[in-house]
Amino acid sequence: MGEAHSEQNFAAGWFSCPQAGQRLIAANVRCWRAARGVEDTGAVTAPPHHPALRDAAPAVFWLDDPAGPPPLPHLAGNTTCDLAVVGAGFTGLWCAYLAKQRQPSLDVVVVEARHTAAAASGRNGGFCDASLTHGFANGLSRFPAELTTLDRLGLENLDAIEATVRKQRISCDMERTGMLDVAVEPWQAEEVAEAAAVMRAHGYDVDALDAGAVRAQVRSPTYAGGLWIHGRTALLNPARLAWGLRRLCLEAGVRIHEGTAVTGVQDSGERVTLRTAHGELVAWRVALATNADRPLLVRLRPFVLPVYDYVLVTEPLTAAQLESVGWASRQGVGDSGNQFHYYRLTADSRILWGGYDAIYHYGNRVESRLEQRPQTFDRLAGHFFTTFPQLEGVRFTHRWGGAIDTCSRFCAFWGTSHGGRVAYVLGHTGLGVGASRFGALVMLDLLAGRRTERTALRMVRTRPLPFPPEPLRSGVVQLTRWSLDRADSRAGRRNLWLRALDRAGLGFDS
Repeated sequence: MGEAHSEQNFAAGWFSCPQAGQRLIAANVRCWRAARGVEDTGAVTAPPHHPALRDAAPAVFWLDDPAGPPPLPHLAGNTTCDLAVVGAGFTGLWCAYLAKQRQPSLDVVVVEARHTAAAASGRNGGFCDASLTHGFANGLSRFPAELTTLDRLGLENLDAIEATVRKQRISCDMERTGMLDVAVEPWQAEEVAEAAAVMRAHGYDVDALDAGAVRAQVRSPTYAGGLWIHGRTALLNPARLAWGLRRLCLEAGVRIHEGTAVTGVQDSGERVTLRTAHGELVAWRVALATNADRPLLVRLRPFVLPVYDYVLVTEPLTAAQLESVGWASRQGVGDSGNQFHYYRLTADSRILWGGYDAIYHYGNRVESRLEQRPQTFDRLAGHFFTTFPQLEGVRFTHRWGGAIDTCSRFCAFWGTSHGGRVAYVLGHTGLGVGASRFGALVMLDLLAGRRTERTALRMVRTRPLPFPPEPLRSGVVQLTRWSLDRADSRAGRRNLWLRALDRAGLGFDS
């Protein structure tokens, strides 16, 4: 009760007395815009300028694949089912597949506004992590009493994904290589070394690496140290994993309708009606797996903030180019700044390079035209060649962006509505490739009314703090980004604004 009251009081503060905060935010946003040249519209006015991007297609590398499945027909007319799932990304597909595994006779229908994996599930970097809490540090700070349980459940979840891929012959290039967190500044190297000791105390298999050791793994002159976390991260082709789950669902008898956007959720007595442009779907139970799209339940809209992330992919490296960067162990890599890059090798020896900019658009806008942002692509390309100067001359073949469903605690939250007949999970904040399966299991438990080890978790029973309304919301986000950028340039020192957010428990990051 105390936690719930403190969350309500903090949220109420945004609404009841925002004037002082608004003045502070307005002043800092002006500084941030002047320093960074950020536009408000998000409009694409010109292609990227960097020469390495000259031939880069404005398309998602993973989805630009001739192996992609043909589209499925939209819902036509009215129909009924036992379980309706909204969204054909990882969460929705795992939900449908696992529901049929539990009860093969269940009539399950999946409806998807676009096509399978069109949103975050097909646009991410393909890092499938065991963490259910968006990393060890976030889990330790928010759920210390149950972190051991969450870590065990997360590893079991990753093992189950790997077992499904292997047993069901899903060709998604899954390789469990681990994760390399690299420091590119001395202050980051100190933090990484400290983190290694804490993680070992919690049972993690980690190697702390000095500058020479980390450069022996991946050759970059920017590295000052690193941390190799073993066994907890797999790399894969996310679109092919989603397409494989789609196949398993269809083989199990799940009906999937693509091109079918749900426009409303209506209580129909003991059942729930989903309205679409071409008909209605009436179900006993409904699972909402809509990620960063506008939540169908109005009450959830203050809790989700869509943030755009951007990605580049190179042409395949030659044998000589690959030798110049080493990377024999093929780990996933992320640097340790507040504004960070993530990168990896693909199965055909390309480098996927993403992150750094995290762009929010006023009013929680999610639009296809926001998936291209030339200034961010230019920035990413410049950073790439700073990290790997030996690859000068390599071209990028694809550039794209997508929205992440950020919440204020950085990891998923759940709940039910309509008398327990509707369940939802939101807020994975970019680490949902693996955690989405766990999220789907929790939704199924909630819809069945089961008390399980999963539903007993404090992580499942609580919700994050809501974001403030506009225009304060946009000001908060931009001020926070400006502050994070400033912290990176000042040896990690967090200003008064970031420290206040830390104390309030309103988690912000890039």
